[in-house]
Amino acid sequence: MSIFSFSDECFSDIQILRYRLNGFHELTLKQKLLVYYLSEATLCGRDITFDQFGRNNLRIRKLLEAIYLHYQGDRNCKDFLDLEIYLKRVWFSNGIYHHYGCEKFTPAFSEEYLREVIGTLDVSVLPLYDHEDVEMLCAELFPVIFHPDVLPKRVNKTDGEDLVTTSACHFYEGVTQQEVETFYQEMKTAHVNDPEPPSFGLNSTVVKRDGRVEEDIWCLNGRYGAAIQQIIYWLEKALTVTENERQHQYISTLIDYYRTGDLQLFNRYCIEWVGEYEARIDFINGFIEVYGDPLGLKGSWEGIVEYKDLEATRRTQLISDNAQWFEDHSPVDPRFKKKEVKGVTAQVICAAMLGGDEYPSTAIGINLPNADRIRATYGSKSVTIGNLTEAYQKAAKGNGFKEEFVIDKETISLIEQYDDVCDDLHTDLHECLGHGSGQLLPTTDPDALKAYGNIIEEARADLFGLYYIADQKLIDLGLVPDQEAYKSQYYSYMMNGMLTQLTRIQPGHQVEEAHMRNRALIAHWCMEKGTSEQVMELVVKDGKTFLRINDYEKLRVLIASLLAEVQRIKSEGDYEAARVLVERYGVKVDARLHQEILTRYEQLHLAPYKGFLNPVMTPVRNEQGEITDITLDYTESYAQQMLRYSKDYGFL
Repeated sequence: MSIFSFSDECFSDIQILRYRLNGFHELTLKQKLLVYYLSEATLCGRDITFDQFGRNNLRIRKLLEAIYLHYQGDRNCKDFLDLEIYLKRVWFSNGIYHHYGCEKFTPAFSEEYLREVIGTLDVSVLPLYDHEDVEMLCAELFPVIFHPDVLPKRVNKTDGEDLVTTSACHFYEGVTQQEVETFYQEMKTAHVNDPEPPSFGLNSTVVKRDGRVEEDIWCLNGRYGAAIQQIIYWLEKALTVTENERQHQYISTLIDYYRTGDLQLFNRYCIEWVGEYEARIDFINGFIEVYGDPLGLKGSWEGIVEYKDLEATRRTQLISDNAQWFEDHSPVDPRFKKKEVKGVTAQVICAAMLGGDEYPSTAIGINLPNADRIRATYGSKSVTIGNLTEAYQKAAKGNGFKEEFVIDKETISLIEQYDDVCDDLHTDLHECLGHGSGQLLPTTDPDALKAYGNIIEEARADLFGLYYIADQKLIDLGLVPDQEAYKSQYYSYMMNGMLTQLTRIQPGHQVEEAHMRNRALIAHWCMEKGTSEQVMELVVKDGKTFLRINDYEKLRVLIASLLAEVQRIKSEGDYEAARVLVERYGVKVDARLHQEILTRYEQLHLAPYKGFLNPVMTPVRNEQGEITDITLDYTESYAQQMLRYSKDYGFL
């Protein structure tokens, strides 16, 4: 059976794919049950992510779903079809803000049309609060949906602005950036002597009540408690079929953390989780990545269930087995290197279920835990998600993209020969070695880089991978075939950072998303620093702009230099240097070049963003009601899946 297949669903700038669970039938019944129970827990947090990404998101989604399900008027007119696309975008992005660019969607239908449609519905199907009528509902939601100046951006990272009050994400209520930073600085000062301080603010909403700044904790008896109760239920079911005692222990600790919201318990969970690496089944479930918070403090809820691809993991095991060698030979200052790399594990996994901030759009590689002190002492886990990366690669075959944007046939041939293996390898190096490398100085606050922390960390990991993918060591390990292979990755990466990622940005906008800023930073810095020797350059052929790399070896030298500086910034917590580096190289967009790239890309009729539908898992029961198997179905449509999730997992 193929590891991937396409959905026939395309809308706006999005294409929906399906992924298959290769090897699932080979799992034991106990392992299948564990995957199933963890998958249910993964789906139960969906509404949390919607609410975190904007306080009005859940009500807007429920309003649009009510229209989609119950409207009896003309469903083929342009306004209704535009409304349907808008709803599909809301589903995809967990709210009304673009999942990548963070800007608010602009509806193609009018306020008048939406009001007219709502007026035809029975009020019992509308998401009305007690003592609220339709006019009050419209008065609250319409400005957010239609007015461009009302909560325009989910995450604002514009230098010099109050990033809290100008961001629409729902992590803060009635507080300013300065108040939040002062609140957490006082908290850190009170715990300055803790050997393993918690990730302050990771699981809470900061609110101001009666002039006092405080936290609403996300836990069973706090905010999001109704959804967390369901997550706990399925995690407790998972406890009955764990593969070993360590796995049982970290799931138990995760449950205790969800019950209490105690971040010291989350620390313990991370330590226990990173120490368990023998089980075939693993998962992530919780408030994890902080990219959705402009201050880089609050964890967006996410979930993913996975099982090892045993054959492909042999590749990543080679990397993790040699982690100390890579650390020792890194081109960074010896003060910032780990003397002893601990607990680095890397695996290729098969995704079995995606949820929250990992659904429908998901990462292709993950390295956790995020806490620097835990990573330094206990290590980290890295995964490359094999069945998703292969689906992306297959989707890109023969779509005309390389022919349009790569400078010549020789470079296209180079990319076609090596890019699949090098893409996977760069992801492995990024997650396993990049994020797992280096150390902070003992006096450095892990949050010292503030809004630039995520960008600098992603740049550090990317640079580490780029530096080593060109190393003879990888040839010696049998991970790349020859000394030419790395050039395909260098070209693809720099072309993306300089040119083709501009397809993901609207005209007139700057680069906003952390990973995009990271790639732009690296490419533009290398371009500028290599100008005198023309290491790489932009050239115009037949009226079109292309990247040309003239000296790949010198480009590697530049990458080494930038890696050393980025690691210094991270290790010393040099906020001002981080700000200057990001703002100078990672943010600005050349308007003329941007329009050219958009025009060329539009002619290819490609969707710049892709996401996935989950399989449907169904228990098979015998006459006694016992589960004897878990079946998989891949035929559910996008709308069917989203509506089913809203019905079955809509706990908030």
